[in-house]
Amino acid sequence: MNPNQALWEKGDFTAIAALMRRSGEALVQSLGVTEDMRVLDLGCGDGTTAVPLAQTGADVLGIDIAKNLVDAGNQRAAQAGLRRLRFQHGDACSLQGVPDHAFDLALSVFGAMFAPKPFDVAKEMVRVTKPGGRIVMGNWIPNDPTSFVSQLLKISSSFTPPPPEGFISPMTWGVEANIVERFAQAGIGKDRISMVRDSYSFVSDDREPAHVIDLFRRFYGPTMNAFEAAQKNGATDSLHQQLLELAKSQNRAAGGGTSIAATFMRVTVRT
Repeated sequence: MNPNQALWEKGDFTAIAALMRRSGEALVQSLGVTEDMRVLDLGCGDGTTAVPLAQTGADVLGIDIAKNLVDAGNQRAAQAGLRRLRFQHGDACSLQGVPDHAFDLALSVFGAMFAPKPFDVAKEMVRVTKPGGRIVMGNWIPNDPTSFVSQLLKISSSFTPPPPEGFISPMTWGVEANIVERFAQAGIGKDRISMVRDSYSFVSDDREPAHVIDLFRRFYGPTMNAFEAAQKNGATDSLHQQLLELAKSQNRAAGGGTSIAATFMRVTVRT
């Protein structure tokens, strides 16, 4: 199996996505999507942004590497009666069967950044977007102390073996120079790329930080791998404590619950 597919099918990301729904809806509202648009949501999971995109009336295709999330997304679409939303299995590095210039907007929020071949991802996103359209990416920023997931991944990686030779960290998608270089190779000039720091929240009204970290431990592939490695080294308690301290320090919810705002790089490309 594709290692990236295995990683994201390892757990049940829908448990994590439940914490991300409100910010997903808010992000979609900021995009100005209309019902006459065709939209691609790449690395869509079970539809945190794809569902609210379809609720605008747009024609939406969600593509994800994890088949279990594709199945969950199609189930959500059916339950919501969203006939212009469909999910299918696919690889952001090679969007087989997706025609050129098919979409007005190609969106990827913390999705395509995890695909292993970033230059291919940029090329494919440009290929499938119409001239005059938009590509929008949300990418975590490496080593950013205000980015919860960036710090969570940094802590987790410190407990796992070194990556294989040739591995390109997904966090490199949060570096401006890399973003410009990758889209330049896909034929996009720097003047058509804009980048701003934005914020995305993980919210649960009834689950405190300890429970949120437990969800990541049980259902988020990278964190699951970190705990498996830590267990072999007798370091499980240390990993758990570091992640718990991170979540508690960034929690802004008052009177119980969790609300953690995480900084990310919002990239807009005009094709």
